[in-house]
This record gives sequence, C-alpha cells and structure tokens, in this order.
Amino acid sequence: MNKENCIKAIKEARESKKRNFTQTFELIINLKDLDLKKPDNQVETWIQISYPGKPIKIGCLIGPELKESATGVCETIIMHDDFPIYAKDKKKTKKLADSCDFFIGQANIMPDIAKNFGRILGTRGKMPNPKAGCVVPPNANLKPLVEKLKKTLKLKAKIQPTIKCVIGNEKMKDEEIAENIQTVYNQIIHVLPKEKHNIKNIIIKSTMGKPIKITEK
Repeated sequence: MNKENCIKAIKEARESKKRNFTQTFELIINLKDLDLKKPDNQVETWIQISYPGKPIKIGCLIGPELKESATGVCETIIMHDDFPIYAKDKKKTKKLADSCDFFIGQANIMPDIAKNFGRILGTRGKMPNPKAGCVVPPNANLKPLVEKLKKTLKLKAKIQPTIKCVIGNEKMKDEEIAENIQTVYNQIIHVLPKEKHNIKNIIIKSTMGKPIKITEK
C-alpha cells in the first residue's frame, strides 16, 4: 500500500463540508473471491495502530481479586456480585455493551460472565476474547493490557465481504492516518487466504463525506 496514494485519498476525503463536530475517517476494505460460508475464510483479527482515531473505552467483568488492578485504568468496572443485576435488566446490559469497545473478563468466572452477559455481548461481538488477550487470570496486571487495547482495532468479515474500522479523525495529520492505513493493510493481507488478491478495493470516507478510493499502484 503506497503511502503517497493514501495521503492523496485522505486529502480528498477532507474536502467534505465542515461540520460542527470532529469527523472520523472510516477505512472500508471490500473483499473478493472469499466464501464466507466457510469458517476458515471468515475474518476476525485484532490489529494495533499507532494513532487511534477515537477514544477506546474498556470495561471489565471481574471478581474482587482484580478490583485494585482495574481501578483507574478501566472506564467501567462490573464486579462479580453485581452480575445478577445485569442479567435481570436487558436495557442496562445493552447500555453497558454500547458504552465500551472491549471487555476484559476474569478467567475463573468466565462461565458466569457468559451466563449473565453472553446473550447481549455475544451478539455485539464484545464478549471477552482470549485471542485478543481479554481473558485474564485473577492476579493479572491490567494496565499494560488496557494500554494495548486503547490502540487496538477489531477487524471482522463474517457475513458480508467488507471490513470497516475507524482509522483516524480530521484533527490528525495526514501522515498519521496514512500510517494507520498501511499498518492495517500490511497485517490484514496475511489473514486472507490469497492475501492481497482477496482485496477488491480500499476506500476511505469521512463521517459526512463521500467514499474515496485509495489506489494501490
């Protein structure tokens, strides 16, 4: 992925009408020749970028062993004793799910997490995932994990052959957004069976702007 072509597309995407809020830039990767009905072809991966385009909020579902470690680093802390409150209140659980980008779960109480939160968090793809390092032992130091998650994007394509993620915002430098795009591209191609040959096109779009294609040559 050519950096100059990324910057050219970013500059064009910036030309949309100015709004009274900070617009984000969304990266859209359209895929081809990929049968997503086959589980092996489905995409689910986590990528760390250098410059997050929006604040990433972390929730944790833990027992008393991790309370001290979570305090001050996670935006939302739900203690084990309070799980039944959420199990009885769908609206409360949905609000919780919408308030955080990632959830950390304490490993030895994961069955209770699944029982009380699985129906809501699962449908949103937000259950604590061991592949992302989000299932931790009771003696874990959460600070480095949270710092990592604050720069993490979850990329997935399981039903539609399209990957979407927030790649930056209009207050960021073009070079920073371009670096994020290159990072995503360079890692996502290694997840795809035919690598770059499974990519149909790549588009960048501001919140209220038109889609701009990023040329690869």
